[in-house]
Amino acid sequence: MQIKTIKAYHVVQPFVDGPYRMSKGRVADAFDAVIVAITSNSGLTGWGEMAPLGNFYSPAFAAGVRAGVIEIAPHLLGHDPRALASIGRLMDTVFKGHPYIKSALDMACSDLAARAADVPLVTLLGGRESETAELYKVVTHGTVDAMAALAKRIVKDGFHRLQVKVGGNVHDDIERVTAVAASVPKGTVIFCDANAGWTPYQARQFTDATRAIDYTFEQPCTTIDECMSVRRSLDKPMVLDESVASLDNMLDIHRKGAADGLTLKISRLGGVTKTRQIRDLAVDLGFMITVEDTGGAEIDTSAMAHLSLSTPEERRLHAIAFHEWVTVRTASNKPPVSGSRMGIPDGPGLGIDVVPDLLGAPFFEVGS
Repeated sequence: MQIKTIKAYHVVQPFVDGPYRMSKGRVADAFDAVIVAITSNSGLTGWGEMAPLGNFYSPAFAAGVRAGVIEIAPHLLGHDPRALASIGRLMDTVFKGHPYIKSALDMACSDLAARAADVPLVTLLGGRESETAELYKVVTHGTVDAMAALAKRIVKDGFHRLQVKVGGNVHDDIERVTAVAASVPKGTVIFCDANAGWTPYQARQFTDATRAIDYTFEQPCTTIDECMSVRRSLDKPMVLDESVASLDNMLDIHRKGAADGLTLKISRLGGVTKTRQIRDLAVDLGFMITVEDTGGAEIDTSAMAHLSLSTPEERRLHAIAFHEWVTVRTASNKPPVSGSRMGIPDGPGLGIDVVPDLLGAPFFEVGS
């Protein structure tokens, strides 16, 4: 089997609930997605998607993905898409760094490999560990009253896991989290996610004032060492997200004992293949794991679901249904969501049926 053609599409995906707000004025109105279709000489097509959450969340940015795919894609023609490790080495050879650019291409090859084997992608990722994964919902940054009201609404809708955005003015965020915790039933799982918005000094101020609240602290500071300095005096679990950009980062976190859990973003790590590698080793090292991405619709959410459901249930934290965040559709089916849990679509590969007409004209095409 050989890669015959590669097409790339640009799809802006506005949010259903309006602007997505984090601390310090960071806000996005949509996912700015690149969707890739890789077709083999056997006629099968695999799909991949990458969508940054604005230019403020990570080094990934949408224009960079579009430019980079054009540079990398011609080098993949004629290669076996099922040779995922070889494809990854090739991409790293012809284009240094920028793993987010390679993510959609790797995802499309992963989808194609599973479709060629006529099995769901979850089978190639280690096998299905459960039928569904528990979802969390985000309480975006806002006023105290707005955040408490949103938390109550989420719980009323049947969700039991909240990610509460912090990382702004410390004293205001103490008030926000206190109000959110008081507004939801006891036992509701709360993650306080600062998105690397604080110094260690500020993070310690927050944790000291919120000791009576049951929550998991997520990525308080920018670096692993800064987060570790906070963890030394922390009496709560800690999860790192933005700090996990490579296998070396994960091993450094393990050596230092800097976290109990990791959030693995597919595009940040360079695709499904590298995410699976890091996920498997992290599980063996004892971390709790969330597998998700920076954004996307049905394609990317399906990849997240396959990686989540092939993670041992006792090591899995939760998942997120990004395809429910956006107003546009890219496929005729989607990862099924029932209540607060998400499964994977039936069928080989990612299991979804992408509708090219919903994507518009490709901005790039190579091969014949």
